[in-house]
Amino acid sequence: MDALTTVQLPGVPKFSSGKVREIFDLGDELLIVATDRISAFDCVLPTGIPDKGKVLTALSVFWFRFLEDLTEHHLITADVEEFPPSLRQFRDLLDGRSMLVRKAERIDVECVVRGYLAGSGWREYKSSGSVCGILLPEGLREADRLPEPIFTPATKASSGHDENITFGRVADMVGEELAEKLRDRSIALYEKARRYAEERG
Repeated sequence: MDALTTVQLPGVPKFSSGKVREIFDLGDELLIVATDRISAFDCVLPTGIPDKGKVLTALSVFWFRFLEDLTEHHLITADVEEFPPSLRQFRDLLDGRSMLVRKAERIDVECVVRGYLAGSGWREYKSSGSVCGILLPEGLREADRLPEPIFTPATKASSGHDENITFGRVADMVGEELAEKLRDRSIALYEKARRYAEERG
């Protein structure tokens, strides 16, 4: 079984290519196709993992459906039988790894919520005692659970490295009201997902 690392749909215009996903323009809608590419530490690795895109899509669809009572989302369907007729010829390629979505205005902020001190948050904490401008208690160790979840946004880079930013910078970018909405909704989504995962070990 070969990994699918590139996707071409002849006759369907490509909107953009991300680190892992390819996006095609269908007019009022977009088709998001998850490839089997691997992105680690903001770098795309040269080999893929067969069917990784199908796993990513199944996870995305689950969480969109599970969390839709807290926020609107762009997902219309992941069922290829419900895709536009023009895509039927690509059914075998798209099945299980693609989502038909509504076009929406993108906000160039990656909304990250941390419940544990790890990754870039841990590195920032070691050097400054804070993460994204949020001062944390002294003496925390890597992977410690935080007293409460924190909103640690980042820039959303289409290539290269995402950069952690402060809430104040988000407010400067999108306005205070939208920044607060992004923060509060992100934490609510995290809390619901955390409870679900905790109940299942």
